[in-house]
Amino acid sequence: MSKINLIALVLLIAFPVTAQTKKIKRPRNTVGISSVDTFVRESFELYDKVYMYDGYAAAGKSLEDEDIDILEDALSNLSALSESAPDIISDLDGTGALRQAKAVLQMNRAKKALKYSIKTAKALLAGQRSSETTEDTNSTSQPSSQQDETTSTDDTGDDTSTKASSQQESETGASAFKINSKFDFVPGDKLLFFDDYSSDFIGDFPSKWNTNGTGEVVTVNDESQRYLKMVPGYGLYYLPLIDDLPESYTIEFDVITNGVDGQTSSQAKLHVELIGEKGFENAKYLAKVSIPFAQYAPQGIQVSNYTAENGRTINSTVTADIRKAVMNKPHFSIAVNKERYRFWVNEKKYIDIPKLIPAQKLKGLRFQVGNFKDGKEELFFTNLKIAEGGVDLRRTLMATGKVSTNGILFATGSAKIQPQSYGILRQISQVLQQDKNMRLQIVGHTDSDGPDAANLTLSKARAAAVKTALQTTYNVDASRLTVDGKGESVPVANNTTPDGKAQNRRVEFIKM
Repeated sequence: MSKINLIALVLLIAFPVTAQTKKIKRPRNTVGISSVDTFVRESFELYDKVYMYDGYAAAGKSLEDEDIDILEDALSNLSALSESAPDIISDLDGTGALRQAKAVLQMNRAKKALKYSIKTAKALLAGQRSSETTEDTNSTSQPSSQQDETTSTDDTGDDTSTKASSQQESETGASAFKINSKFDFVPGDKLLFFDDYSSDFIGDFPSKWNTNGTGEVVTVNDESQRYLKMVPGYGLYYLPLIDDLPESYTIEFDVITNGVDGQTSSQAKLHVELIGEKGFENAKYLAKVSIPFAQYAPQGIQVSNYTAENGRTINSTVTADIRKAVMNKPHFSIAVNKERYRFWVNEKKYIDIPKLIPAQKLKGLRFQVGNFKDGKEELFFTNLKIAEGGVDLRRTLMATGKVSTNGILFATGSAKIQPQSYGILRQISQVLQQDKNMRLQIVGHTDSDGPDAANLTLSKARAAAVKTALQTTYNVDASRLTVDGKGESVPVANNTTPDGKAQNRRVEFIKM
């Protein structure tokens, strides 16, 4: 057996399988192998976070909603990190025997910390913590078994999540996503920019954008939906023509691809940049996320920032396998709250950095396509929505007794709720849980596209769908909810523009 295969075998079976009940010591020194040192550091950062909450539970201190959110994110990151362990083994080849031995010992300790963290986080979230819990001594500690164990909780959330997913599948025949009741993205409530290119001519560059290269509005496969066909190029950017961004806002958009396959470059990425200057030159202030499209192996999501005074303070790659997601019209969401930056792909949050955004306010937004093969690989972009807010609708509802949002999205012409809407529904359910006597009226509104009577019916159906989602996903008593629909009769904006139509498609929650 070769030395490298022996190391792999040790990594897979050598560390203990019993649950830990005391502090696991972090290695004091690095081994000088970048991937190993990063794996060990990230493992213990997650371990320290879970260990802290385990201590809270042991002391009888209840966890707040924010604590639960952090634990859920940690559990997801733990799973992703454990999956990356086998890929690191090859990095030990060619190093000295002493360094290899040290690396194996440190990785075993890190994997021990990961194992404890996964078990403890799941127990805390389930409310079943036990300091004496042990595992089945016949189980193994392979990364694949850890992945299977974690995925069952992370992907399905709870039974109500599965019920909601099954219900929507029965209504529509198919569902593009699993609905996850833990999804915490909340779109801003004041629309700043929206473009689906419906006001542009096919073949033209969109009127609400600027570029230093080229691009055109197209349709795909005889669909009515329009897209901006972006082209790759060094220093080639696409800029939506927006006013200065506020302190807190959200960004959402959809993409589809063509020609992306197993031969696609590892550097084939969509770069989303928040910039201090609205132009094409090198940014003096920058926050950037790079979304990978390569299919032959997971590439991870790169995130970085830059300021003229301090250079780069963050430049990292988050372990993430989004290969399947990017091939199936993914919905991307970004939330900025002052310096905090969060990023979701469909329903899963991959990035949550408290201080990514430079202290100087970033004013603009731009996109760049990198390393797509010309003539073979194509990227199409649509439904860019930028909205101010996105922080907390709960306080507004409790303080004023009314909240209106266009962040609850439906499939075109139907009452099927899009999964990215469930962050808002989660907040509404939390208000109802806090105030057991509160009753709400749910009122649906549409834009003016289509006949008046059809829009009235649709608005009522959408309000009813929201009620059903609150019942089935969040166990809200149906007797506390009533529904109504106003169709297109109460617009809040002009129905002649995409922006106006997006504002008019909304749902109101009114305290009764």
